[in-house]
Amino acid sequence: MKIDFQHNQSAHCENGVVSNLLHHNGLELSEPMIFGIGSGAFFIYLPFIKVNFAPAFSFRPVPGFIFSRVSKRLGFKIKRIKFKSKSKAQQVLDRELAQNNPVGLQVGVYNLTYFPDEYRFHFNAHNLVVYGKEEGTYLISDPVMPEVTTLTVKELEKVRFAKGAFAPKGHIYYPTALPKEFKLEKAIVKGIKQTCKHMLAPVPVVGVKGILYVSKKIRTWPDKIGVKKTNHYLGQLVRMQEEIGTGGGGFRFIYAAFLQEASQILALPRLNELSREMTAIGDLWRDFAIDASRLYKNRSKETDAYNKVADKLETIALKEKAFYQELKKAVSTL
Repeated sequence: MKIDFQHNQSAHCENGVVSNLLHHNGLELSEPMIFGIGSGAFFIYLPFIKVNFAPAFSFRPVPGFIFSRVSKRLGFKIKRIKFKSKSKAQQVLDRELAQNNPVGLQVGVYNLTYFPDEYRFHFNAHNLVVYGKEEGTYLISDPVMPEVTTLTVKELEKVRFAKGAFAPKGHIYYPTALPKEFKLEKAIVKGIKQTCKHMLAPVPVVGVKGILYVSKKIRTWPDKIGVKKTNHYLGQLVRMQEEIGTGGGGFRFIYAAFLQEASQILALPRLNELSREMTAIGDLWRDFAIDASRLYKNRSKETDAYNKVADKLETIALKEKAFYQELKKAVSTL
């Protein structure tokens, strides 16, 4: 069983899986367009959830939300199944492949054998496509990898049933009943408006307020929990921002590309101007990550380093607040 499936590398796993699966089914949408329609730009700080003994930070919605929103806004269905039985999960996967249907899977990263060791840690919200099976080995299109790869039956089972936060439970998904026509303009506007609503939410740990809250916590952590633990928390923040696929600076660049594309489709030049602003904000996130990484690696030569890193994060929050207020205004009449 080998399906004629086109592998395209992407910046983020869920966007890439959605874009590649839709492409296979005849619906051509770029990764930035998927991301924007699905309201993928986000931030949340969850101090009560621990991942690798540090608070959870995320720059994306809950896994699966981007695809669900895209399907709702473009008018098609998604089939999703989770399993208690590993054997049943394999049977369903093999059945879909036998019907010439490539499928998306949610998996854990830690036991992905084709990942470099430095990227393999306990994170259960990664996405990939299985597009075939040959001689007991599954054919894998992981959109963050440059080329297709493979996993044995046991290897795939292990990552499909990884334990811990956001355990995938064999989660399999794929689009069904794609529309012949859809209103792209309407979907774009809905995606933008929901993103603005989330990022400007009056909730202390969500969106712009969440970023501001974390900047304040960075100022207090060294005295309250100690330098060693603070550095571990900063390492977690940078890892979730830059390395693991929850977005951060990278998502800001993808969102900028979406706004550039949306500007042409909606004939709204203001979105192109805002695209450039978001690119600049993405650069600030990258600068923050570099300074924070110097701190947790004990390579910073700055005095009052934690407050300076917090200052950078506060600046980012204020710039994002102004950005999303302007973006909301730009589409308010649409």
